[in-house]
Amino acid sequence: MSGDVLQATWEHLWLTGLSVGLATLIGVPLGLWIIRYRFLSSGVLAGVGVIQTIPSLALLGLLVPLLGVGVAPALVALFLYALLPIVRATYTGLDGVDPKALDAARGMGMTPWQVLRQVALPQSLPVVMSGIRTSTVINVGVATLAGFIGAGGLGGLINMGLAMVDWRRIAMGAVPAAILALVLDWLLGRLERRLVPRGLRVG
Repeated sequence: MSGDVLQATWEHLWLTGLSVGLATLIGVPLGLWIIRYRFLSSGVLAGVGVIQTIPSLALLGLLVPLLGVGVAPALVALFLYALLPIVRATYTGLDGVDPKALDAARGMGMTPWQVLRQVALPQSLPVVMSGIRTSTVINVGVATLAGFIGAGGLGGLINMGLAMVDWRRIAMGAVPAAILALVLDWLLGRLERRLVPRGLRVG
């Protein structure tokens, strides 16, 4: 039984990590893009925000006819759910960068890329990381629903427990999911402390 939990936990971690990783690869550049073209920001944020209004099971139900059951629809749904916090945090973080620091960097002759890499991104990184942490915690919870469409993870144990009316099996899926969310949030917090320059850290 412990082997089942370990296997399900690994599957859950893989689903969460891959979906949040993909959302970060897409969401951060998208946030950079809409901070450059601000007139598009409202539309883009509203577009990715609409996804958050769709209940998780309903979104999975919409994707199953298109992608079948299993991992594919689960990954797409998790990716879509992770996108909004990352895009919004990137946009908000960059929007909050001190304009005087940007003007000073340009006055020193920095190129736009150097200003972004050496000034804007370091100052906005705490906010960007908060978006990634939020998406990770959300996806750990949403990923439990992946078990209902045969994608594995801890949701498979919960689904089996519900079918068998076995509260012990339900707890074997729910408790590790809660612990996993806390551990991942803590690890990302540690990563944030390493990435964010000391002078920009909060607390």
